[in-house]
Amino acid sequence: MTLQLPKGTRDFKPEEAIVRNKIVNALRDVFETYGYSPLETPAFERYDILASKYAGGAEILKETFKFKDQGKRDLALRYDLTVPMCRFVGMNPNIKMPFKRYQIGDVFRDGPVESARYRQFTQCDVDVVGIKGMTADAEIIAITQRAFKKLGFDAAIKVNNRKLLNDLLAYAGIKKEKLDTVLLTIDKLGKFGLDTVKKELKDKKISNETIKKIIGTINIIGDNKEKINKIKKIINKSEGITEIEELFSLLKTLNVDAEFDVSLARGLSYYTGTVIEVYLKNSKVKSAVCAGGRYDKMIGSFLGKGDFPAVGISFGLDRIYDAYVERAKTQQKTVTKVYIIPIGTFNESLKIAEELRNENIRVDIDLTGKGPSKNLQYANSLGIPYVLFIGEDELKQGKVKLKDMNSGKEQLMTAEELIIFLDKNLG
Repeated sequence: MTLQLPKGTRDFKPEEAIVRNKIVNALRDVFETYGYSPLETPAFERYDILASKYAGGAEILKETFKFKDQGKRDLALRYDLTVPMCRFVGMNPNIKMPFKRYQIGDVFRDGPVESARYRQFTQCDVDVVGIKGMTADAEIIAITQRAFKKLGFDAAIKVNNRKLLNDLLAYAGIKKEKLDTVLLTIDKLGKFGLDTVKKELKDKKISNETIKKIIGTINIIGDNKEKINKIKKIINKSEGITEIEELFSLLKTLNVDAEFDVSLARGLSYYTGTVIEVYLKNSKVKSAVCAGGRYDKMIGSFLGKGDFPAVGISFGLDRIYDAYVERAKTQQKTVTKVYIIPIGTFNESLKIAEELRNENIRVDIDLTGKGPSKNLQYANSLGIPYVLFIGEDELKQGKVKLKDMNSGKEQLMTAEELIIFLDKNLG
C-alpha cells in the first residue's frame, strides 16, 4: 500500500500542533475576555440545512462534501461554523439574548487546492446574536484587533457594508436580480485584479457604461472620512452609509484602526450589512486570514419567523499558523518541561514525577531504562529545558539533581526548593 494523504489535507507533527494550540489558546482567551462562551456542533449536518437558500449560497454548495448515511438521508460535511450555529439558535428558542458564542472546529470544502488553501481547515468563530445596532459589529472588530495584537501580528482590518454596496450598484444600473452575481465578481477584485473583474462582468452581460460606473463608485480613494463624504455626494440616502458612519465612530472610541474599503464584498450570499476582511502586513500569507460580517436574515428565515440579528467573524487557523511559523526561529518539539532520569531509583522516581505533576508541572520520565547519556541526548533532541537526575546518593541526602539544558548548570536541591525554582522559571 502506498501511504498518501487525501489531496488538500495535511498532518501536523507535535511541534506544529503545539504552535496551533498556542494560537487557539490565545484566541480563546480573547473571546472569553469579551464574555463569549464555547459552543460545539456536529462536523456534518443535514444537507437541506446547508443547502438552504438562506445559508451559504450556490457558489459554496459546489464545494460541499455531500454523502448519504445508511438510512439514505442526505448529509454533508459543514463548510463553515455559521450555518450550524444558526441552526442551533433556531432549535433553542428559549436561549437568552444576546447570545454570545465562540466555536473552534474543522470545516470542509471540496474546492481547488492552492497555496494557503486546504480542503479541511480549522475555523475559530466568534458571533453575537440578538443585537441590531452597530455596537455588536464594533465589538467584533475590537475582538479581532485584540486577537492579532496578542498573537504579535500587524493586521490590516478592512470594513464595508453590503447595504451600501447594493445601493452603489443600484446607482450604477445593476438590477436587483443581478446583484448577487455581480457581488460575487466584485469579491474577486482584491485577488484577481481589475481586468479580471471587468472581463467577468462583461461575460455576465453587463454593459460597458455600467461597468465603468461600477468601477468608479467602488474605486473611491482617500481616508475613511473622505470616502464617506464622496459617497454621500453620489447617493443621497443609504442605510448602509449611516451604519458605516456609526460603526467608525464606535471604533474610534474603542481605539480600533480599520479601513473603509468600498470594494469589499465578501462572496457568501447571507451577509446583510457590515462585512469584514483581515490581512497580515509583512507576511508571505497574502490571502485573508480572518473574515465575517452581519447576517440578520439567516436564523429568522430558517424558522420562517422572528427577528434574529447576528454578526460575527471567523479566524482561519491554518493561514494564521502559516504566518506564525514563517517568523518563528525555532519550534517547540514537546510540551514536556522536566525530564526525569532515574538512576537505579525507578519506583522512587515515579513517586517524585507524580508529586511534580500534582504541582501542575509537565513531567516526562524515562520508562525504558536507558543510561544517562542516551537519556540526555533524547531530552536535548526534544528541547526539554530541564532534566532531573534521581540517584540513590541524592535520595540519601533528601535531594535531587537538576540540570539546566540550556546553560548546562547542575544543582542539588530539596523537593521544596525544586518546586519553587520550577514555578519561578517555568511560569
